[in-house]
Amino acid sequence: MNSSPGTTPAPSILRQPRAVWAVAFACVISFMGIGFVDPILPAIGEQMNASHAEVELLFTSYLLVTAFAMLGTGWVSSRIGGKRTLILGLVIIVVFAALASLSPSIGALVGFRAGWGLGNALFIATSLAVIVGSATGGVPGAIAIYEAAMGIGIAVGPLLGGLLGSAGWQWPFLGVSVLMLVGLVGTMIFVPNTPTSAHPLPLSAPLKALRHRGLLMLSLVALLYNWAFFTVLAYAPLLLGFDAISLGMVFFGWGLLVALFAVVVAPRLQRRFGLVPVLIGAFTLLTLDMIAMAIWTDVAWVLVVTVIVSGVCSGLNNTLVTEAVMQVAPVERPVASAAYSFVRFFGGGLAPFVAGLVGAAVSIHLPFWLATVALLAAIALLVVSGKRISEAVAAAQEAHEHVLPVAAGDSPAEPVVLRDDQVETVPVMHESPVR
Repeated sequence: MNSSPGTTPAPSILRQPRAVWAVAFACVISFMGIGFVDPILPAIGEQMNASHAEVELLFTSYLLVTAFAMLGTGWVSSRIGGKRTLILGLVIIVVFAALASLSPSIGALVGFRAGWGLGNALFIATSLAVIVGSATGGVPGAIAIYEAAMGIGIAVGPLLGGLLGSAGWQWPFLGVSVLMLVGLVGTMIFVPNTPTSAHPLPLSAPLKALRHRGLLMLSLVALLYNWAFFTVLAYAPLLLGFDAISLGMVFFGWGLLVALFAVVVAPRLQRRFGLVPVLIGAFTLLTLDMIAMAIWTDVAWVLVVTVIVSGVCSGLNNTLVTEAVMQVAPVERPVASAAYSFVRFFGGGLAPFVAGLVGAAVSIHLPFWLATVALLAAIALLVVSGKRISEAVAAAQEAHEHVLPVAAGDSPAEPVVLRDDQVETVPVMHESPVR
């Protein structure tokens, strides 16, 4: 949209407070932890004599613990503040990633990944709220930064995992621990102390937030999408038969497309065609891609091409669904983030384990057919609830909402919101004493 005479140009997405970039860097490393395991899955299975289902538990334990821990992130951050919650999450990740590198068995490794998931939940839910509250340019710009960090992390993770994994499966875990330690130091230095809420959130807040139909529908769409997402991310590497570096390159290409379409393409398509039509189109394309995976599962070059192409759809979906959740939810953003993340990671956690089981017991094609069914169900939900979602997003946009940056974000409370006819403020907040 062109600026009219006398109109103040929109601030550049790159001109952000240091707190935003510090948290974004830690987000990159955090999301590296999702994808860096891919190249070393075959090596872990071979060296630990683990079945496909046991290897897939590295994803399932991590994501299911992340999902259920999400329900308590608001309770924690409302009592100790956003910065301390970020630091707590990062400390847990650093410790459990290092312990994972020392695992003597597949059971121990799965357990340490579960502990890693706890830290991941505390960090992810709070980091999104901090970036949204601190970034200039409103919600879309903040979401773009968050999704860019996610895309870069998911892209670089497999590449780093492949390079380090060529020397031994233990090194990627240790590498992430060291890099996350850097993110921890940056968060401690650059993110100011955040205020705590005068009204601490109850543990039930995220589940109660799902009573809102728009948030529930989008969360279910995300659950179904994440089933397909993690089928690709966790199951496909076991079928390709590549070494660690080759697998890292495949998923590096996939992650680059995720980042490109999340940051550059998704906002442009949304402005031109609208949220729901773009989502339906992206899900349809991903469904066709998944059908190709299901048919030609045992043809390596087809699987490589379809895995990389799925990054296009993943980039679009990640940005647009997350932005829609932040706009339609009638609750504080940390609560909306926790509720949405609980549902989507629950789906993401089940998919790898189910894929490993049915792939070994029935057919290697079946996990991709199940993912296809999940995507078709997501499309049906979007068609049924599309009007309601579009109206809610349009109402938020028409209100001319502008999020004002506050000290290192708003976790766990909502930042001040300016509208044309009124100013809404948050409940009274007080500064946590520095301990």
